[in-house]
Amino acid sequence: MQSGAAAGPAPGRFPFPYTPYRIQEQFMEALYGALEAGRVGIFESPTGTGKSLSLICGALSWLRDWEERRRQQEARVLALGGRDGLSPQRARPGGAPTAGQPDWVTAFVHNKEQRDMVDRLKEEQIRRKKREDRLEKIRHNVHLKYTAKRKRCEEDEAKRLLQLSKEALSQGAGEGALDQLDHNEEELILAEYESDDEKKVLSGLEEDDDDLEEEHVTKIYYCSRTHSQLSQFVHEVQKSPFGKDTRLVALGSRQNLCVNEEVRHLSALQLINDRCMEMQKNKHEKKSNEENEEKKRRVSRTVCPFYSYEQMQFLRDEVLVEVRDIEQLVSLGRETKACPYYGSRFAIPAAQLVVLPYQMLLHEPTRNAAGIKLKDQVVIIDEAHNLIDTITCIHSAEVSGSQLCCAHSQLSQYMERYRKRLKAKNLMYIKQILYLLEQFVAMLGGNVNQNPACQAVSQTGTVLKSINDFLFQSQTDNINLFKVQRYCEKSLISRKLFGFVERYGGPASAVKTNKENQKLAGLQNFLLTLQQGSDKEGTAPSPPVEAEHDQLRTASPLMQIEGFLSALTNANQDGRVILNRQGTVGQSSLKFLLLNPAVHFAKVVEECRAVIIAGGTMQPVADFREQLLCCAGVDPARIVEFSCGHVIPPENILPIILCSGPSNQQLEFTYQTRDLPQMMDETGRILCNLCNVIPGGVVCFFPSYEYEKQVYGHWENSGLLSRLAAKKKIFQEPKKANQVEQVLVEYAKCIQRCSQTGGQMTGALLLSVVGGKMSEGINFSDDLGRCVIMVGMPYPNIRSPELQEKMTWLDKTMPRAAGQAPSKVLIENLCMKAVNQSIGRAIRHQKDFASVLLLDHRYARPAIFNKLPQWIRERTQVKSAFGSAFAELRKPRAAGQAPSKVLIENLCMKAVNQSIGRAIRHQKDFASVLLLDHRYARPAIFNKLPQWIRERTQVKSAFGSAFAELRKGYKSVLESSNNTRNGHIIPQLVPTYLCHPEQVLSQELCLLLFQF
Repeated sequence: MQSGAAAGPAPGRFPFPYTPYRIQEQFMEALYGALEAGRVGIFESPTGTGKSLSLICGALSWLRDWEERRRQQEARVLALGGRDGLSPQRARPGGAPTAGQPDWVTAFVHNKEQRDMVDRLKEEQIRRKKREDRLEKIRHNVHLKYTAKRKRCEEDEAKRLLQLSKEALSQGAGEGALDQLDHNEEELILAEYESDDEKKVLSGLEEDDDDLEEEHVTKIYYCSRTHSQLSQFVHEVQKSPFGKDTRLVALGSRQNLCVNEEVRHLSALQLINDRCMEMQKNKHEKKSNEENEEKKRRVSRTVCPFYSYEQMQFLRDEVLVEVRDIEQLVSLGRETKACPYYGSRFAIPAAQLVVLPYQMLLHEPTRNAAGIKLKDQVVIIDEAHNLIDTITCIHSAEVSGSQLCCAHSQLSQYMERYRKRLKAKNLMYIKQILYLLEQFVAMLGGNVNQNPACQAVSQTGTVLKSINDFLFQSQTDNINLFKVQRYCEKSLISRKLFGFVERYGGPASAVKTNKENQKLAGLQNFLLTLQQGSDKEGTAPSPPVEAEHDQLRTASPLMQIEGFLSALTNANQDGRVILNRQGTVGQSSLKFLLLNPAVHFAKVVEECRAVIIAGGTMQPVADFREQLLCCAGVDPARIVEFSCGHVIPPENILPIILCSGPSNQQLEFTYQTRDLPQMMDETGRILCNLCNVIPGGVVCFFPSYEYEKQVYGHWENSGLLSRLAAKKKIFQEPKKANQVEQVLVEYAKCIQRCSQTGGQMTGALLLSVVGGKMSEGINFSDDLGRCVIMVGMPYPNIRSPELQEKMTWLDKTMPRAAGQAPSKVLIENLCMKAVNQSIGRAIRHQKDFASVLLLDHRYARPAIFNKLPQWIRERTQVKSAFGSAFAELRKPRAAGQAPSKVLIENLCMKAVNQSIGRAIRHQKDFASVLLLDHRYARPAIFNKLPQWIRERTQVKSAFGSAFAELRKGYKSVLESSNNTRNGHIIPQLVPTYLCHPEQVLSQELCLLLFQF
């Protein structure tokens, strides 16, 4: 499907590393047209069709042509001195009309605009020439790199010697007054908070470093979901025809890019961010107070040795010279002793292609902090099937009752410890945060001064409130949350509090207070019980994900709470606050749910020249068009949709909607019927039949882990599981992410072993879960997934309060589509997105083949059927009876045969090969082998003979010629065996007959002879 895209260049104009498929050419043409016309495109290209290369070559071809047109236009303008060479768009960028003004005024204004334009173009040319010369110099001057490296080593040695001198001079210094704090503890005290004004701060730039700030050239921002997907994309760029000439920058989080081991060991992302920003702040304060060093209060602040402007500028140029992925960028940062995180940011203005994760582009504060400017740029969002959910998750937040109480305890003790050292404004904001925490706990039915694990909640359940209602009922509507949020961000209070807890949270030390306050002492004990040694020495250098979350929950809950406070600044109509009251206050939670993700996507589509939303399975696209784009204010005429087919032949995929099982039980896996024993038995019988005829791997998806466990237990009790296990080794998808890789490896090994050894076991059966780790991002190519089975329809849990609120909001704000309520459309779309992601795991390349079975008659309903991907929908068959579906699976197809027939032939030929291999047992042995059936001459069968036999095989269409060959061969061998010399057999002079499959004749009787 394609609509509204301007025509792109001729197919031959797209540079490509190989001859592209026709669908790739169509994709690139549609992409080029969408970028040229400034559209918002929804592009779907199934996995295995070369989507990444199509995006790279199509988008960079447009950028190359656009830059060339821009240079030609600038040359014309400069040649004419600005006269009549100015395009209407650039002549008056937002200027007011001059109607009614005297002619001389209009002429003066027009001439001034022309002069300004010429001056600006000259400046751009000079700046561009300087940049190109600098990069060219770095690219070809290896000596320059070694000179810079030697200079860095000399500077490091000078700094080390200077530090040793300072330490020698400072030895024997007095301790100071008794009330003076330990100099290490000085770092924990909040600096004076000067102003509430909202100021734009350029992270990593000092006032005298304006030369680092360049004008942003027109570029393409490419973002994807995971770090591995971004690295894979960069590698595709490196292999493409644009790999050597494209200025590419890969962005990532501090967690991925930081090279300072002192910061990296913190593991948790929020802790790394706060520590990095604090070290920057220390560097700025150190520079500003150099002249008054004797008056400095904080004498032992740590600065980052990699945060050097000169080295980061050098790193910036190195990044622009050669295409590098994240790992290569980190290695370069270690080599140059420059920060890759900030060095890559400095390269953004001059880059042509910026590769970054979803969160960095879709979260406006992160986008601004990274220096990303979207005005008139191109954004491509890949793997965008879950874009709406991603935006919702990024801007939602949840905090538990135990986190709120723990944060209140920590912050109270911090304030009590440093009350005399904190400025009035710091105390004011700390008291506001404490009040907010107290009221939030009260909303959960608890008291902040008591242990949350011991406070029972009187009224359990889930309550949803609007933002305003929540703030009014919690009596916090009089507090300016925007200012509190700004204070938390600027003061780094969560980092200070984490350092405080790190220092005093262990059992070996305690917070010393001037007042004997029993309440605070009790809170200190409570704090220690919550910690339970989370900060003990000797922890593993890279803790698992669960340990990181535990660390955030206990040691630094304020970091989580800051996200919740930020979420409460959304507009009242765009979100809801969910009060989830469980057994105790500690188990209860507050959650902000974003209902309208379009409000955070609106600025992206408004500022960008063009936005492309791409993925392998984008169907159904109605959600993107209506919930995201139209709600974000995109004109429907600006939206273009493109969907292409697959590169595989039609016969390589066999999708079947199965309406009933072997015993004619109708397949309808609703919440009311799926637990019935007869439904689970029918599912088992279907799998038993399929596993008998399908070779290799079979992947079966269930709607949930609970249902998969229930069905597995039922099969175990009924004996169906043992029948399945006789044909396929059974694997189950684990819930823990760190166990998935091991299960997949064992699954693949089992399939490979079965295909090589033969026998009764024909492969493996993998029981997976829709929405689990194996339904996204895992490739079941070739024998790993010869059949994918979807049990039922994985509808989401409509009893979920979050989903119910979303449905209510959609019914109120969205129009009905084709007579259906928006809430019903949402439920169907969520279900079918999950289905499409799962069944798309099977076909991964052009020569792959598989069957797909959808076990529920409801898939045949037009509203559901039309939400399958087009390339699957076109080939889908609806079978009302199991017999006809089973016959279809066994029927031969092109590109080989049906999997069942392949299995039968393989089993046959394995037995044949085992038997005929009995004849020749040693080097001097000789024998003939006769295969008495003309079907052995068929290419599909003939090619399954062992190669050493196949190369010597003759095809005889008549018995006479075969018999003559036998006599001739044996006579020659017997004669030669009687003529021995020195006890050795004379070499057998028996001719070798080579026969190619295409020369084989097919007759009623066929004798094959090989002579050794």
